Amino acid sequence: MEKHDINRREFLKRLGIGAGVTGLTLTGCDSASKKVAAQQSALQEIPTDKMTYRVNPKTGDKVSILGYGCMRWPTMPGEKEGEEVLDQETINRLVDTAIAHGVNYFDTSPAYCKGLSERATGIALARHPRASYYIATKMSNFAPQTWSREASIGIYRNSLKELQTDYIDYMLLHAIGMGNGMEEFKARFIDNGILDFLVAEREAGRIKNLGFSYHGDIAVFDWALANHDKYKWDFVQIQLNYLDWKHARELNPRNTDGEYLYGELQKRGIPAVIMEPLLGGRLSNVPDHIAAQLKQREPEKSVASWAFRYAGSHPDVLTVLSGMTYMEHLEDNLRSYCPLVPLTEEETDFLYEMADLMVQYPTVACNNCKYCMPCPYGIDIPAILLHYNKCVNQGNVAENAQSPNYAKARRAFLIGYDRSVPKLRQANHCIGCNQCSPHCPQSINIPKELHRIDNYVESLKQGTV
Repeated sequence: MEKHDINRREFLKRLGIGAGVTGLTLTGCDSASKKVAAQQSALQEIPTDKMTYRVNPKTGDKVSILGYGCMRWPTMPGEKEGEEVLDQETINRLVDTAIAHGVNYFDTSPAYCKGLSERATGIALARHPRASYYIATKMSNFAPQTWSREASIGIYRNSLKELQTDYIDYMLLHAIGMGNGMEEFKARFIDNGILDFLVAEREAGRIKNLGFSYHGDIAVFDWALANHDKYKWDFVQIQLNYLDWKHARELNPRNTDGEYLYGELQKRGIPAVIMEPLLGGRLSNVPDHIAAQLKQREPEKSVASWAFRYAGSHPDVLTVLSGMTYMEHLEDNLRSYCPLVPLTEEETDFLYEMADLMVQYPTVACNNCKYCMPCPYGIDIPAILLHYNKCVNQGNVAENAQSPNYAKARRAFLIGYDRSVPKLRQANHCIGCNQCSPHCPQSINIPKELHRIDNYVESLKQGTV
């Protein structure tokens, strides 16, 4: 269906492995994977005093290698039909468990969880001594109406209020490089004086560390680092994982390989904060035949643990963010980092071999960040793309009706689609308004992908694939 298509039998031949082996995944939505994770949890107690820490050379902060990403807090049904609200009680338990096991870095944004993440995070953290954790939040002035100096300062002031604090430990310019690249970057941060304002806030002590997160146009990243002597970035947040290390541009021409991003920071001695170590869950739900190889090497470890060990093994990484919606996710990641056992050179090379194979699968580069949401027509864009990716990884996207596994793949795709995405929120309702694509950090042509998937679904229903 895309240029990365590969004959399934040829793929198995390259791997030298049978089609019937399946590895453990921790997707957070699959009850079977949660059951396996729960069984794994019972086998081994998680130590509360073994967390690996990294020291920020700029400020001396001792930061846990596992950072809590607060983009995907758990939800529960609200009072109105179809409404979902944040589950504060569960959020509190997750935060309490994380802190008890040594996690001290919590990353949020005014844009996360439909604007409610900072408030929920602030409520959970305020129940603990302020000196026991670091708060990271962002200048998320994406909308043009927030580009004025007054509006952007208002966002910053509101962050302090919602987080119930009078200072921010780690403040970021949010997602530089998105949209119109340098033009948008200057409008959001330079021309309105907001970057100078945040520098002054750092000098006043209300911001302890100032940095930025990067997506998109590499010219903006390079400009920011070229001006490091002026702004003295204390840290930078980048996307890094074993698939994106060399294949980011291959997967999406607008992305930048992690090897380049990390190398540029390392040259300047700037600590790296890592986002998307699992690529929005894709590296915890890898193709079955790759999962089998990972499990063969570490039978008692999850597939996701390989990605977390990889990200943490880079010496100049300050912390690795994970959006842990479920306790099973948190517990699994704590096992990876309490303490971190860095990958050997041979293990790292093995992961790069797996990445070379993985990139041949025609998955959509969706990281489930939900920046494309809400869709004005009610379409659940991430759920559609993630279901498609899952079926690709599991070999349930049939090439044609003559494929040996056609009947099984057809059934798995269609039944799974209806279970994962309510009919009124499926891809056939997309009218191509394209209000979603400009907000996608991965620069996915979302309407094109939705229409392609919808055409495939209709072909399956009609038996004409």
